[in-house]
Amino acid sequence: MDLGIVFGLLGVLAGIGLTLGLSRRRPPAAPQPEPGELLAQLLDANRALLDQERGRAAAELDGKKALIDQQLASMTTELGKVDRLVRGLELDRRKAFGELSNELRRQHVGLTALTEHTQQLREALASSKVRGQWGERMAEDVLTLAGFLEGVNYRKQSTLASAGRPDYTFLLPNGLVMHMDVKFPLDNYVRHLEAAADADRERYKDQFLRDVRDRVKELTARGYLDARDETVDCLLLFIPNEQVYAFVQEHDRAVLDDALRHKIVLCSPLTLYAVLAVVRQAVDNFRLERTSNEILALLREFSVQWEKYAVQLDRVQQRFDGVAKEYAALMTTRHRALQRPLDKIESLRTHEQALVDSEIPALALDA
Repeated sequence: MDLGIVFGLLGVLAGIGLTLGLSRRRPPAAPQPEPGELLAQLLDANRALLDQERGRAAAELDGKKALIDQQLASMTTELGKVDRLVRGLELDRRKAFGELSNELRRQHVGLTALTEHTQQLREALASSKVRGQWGERMAEDVLTLAGFLEGVNYRKQSTLASAGRPDYTFLLPNGLVMHMDVKFPLDNYVRHLEAAADADRERYKDQFLRDVRDRVKELTARGYLDARDETVDCLLLFIPNEQVYAFVQEHDRAVLDDALRHKIVLCSPLTLYAVLAVVRQAVDNFRLERTSNEILALLREFSVQWEKYAVQLDRVQQRFDGVAKEYAALMTTRHRALQRPLDKIESLRTHEQALVDSEIPALALDA
């Protein structure tokens, strides 16, 4: 029960008690109401107070209900925003997860294909014949990139007079050539890469470096440099892989020095391109120099012929001048000398014709 109602009832009871007390002290001035009437009045007052408090409580309850409804509407709106945000995040998560799944699937397919190609390459490189073909293909790619044409700048597998047969023979000016071999030992290098134990890797590394040295010695015995009047004083050994070339340089630098002492230049794809670029520039410079010399010789011949032409032209000019003088004399002096008799003849003919014309009428009159 509300405190206001309690305090109201206490006030009513206090008033009743005070009234009863005063009635005992004073002499009755008028007849007092019956106790039942007083109780009815008390109940009516209490009922009025209760109705008043009930109305005030209902008003407060309605206000609180409206406030609660407003807060619930605001919370519903915010919950709707949160729900939309969560739904959007869920859609983004599903989309991102789907893209990630697709990307992982593509990566898996790519890795599978790469593994298959690597296995195929490993199996292919296990054959010395296939390695040789692969090296030739790498060399041809470098030659094409450097602008070399087969039959114009180089020949393939041409047999020499010394019975040697280099893989490539480059054609240089003045009938010179430069040879290159592309076959290179890679068996022990592949074993070195695939070895699991350190001792095995070290053993295969030493065997690979010995294979390189043996390959250099083999080239020196093939007689590629015997024809000194046709061949330049060096030949090329092509290593068709930059990593292998760097491996040789890193672990046995003396191999390159020994090869140079035997006039053999080891080339990777990049260094081969640099060498061929220098060779191409030298050939172009030689051709330009030869063409310049031919042009200078032609200019000298032209100068001699021009001098002869000028002398002959002067003679013709002198003859033309003489003919012009003779023609001028014919058109002036000789023409006037010939014209004077003709003028006199014409004068005489005119005079005779006038006389004949004057005599014809006289003869007619006589007749």
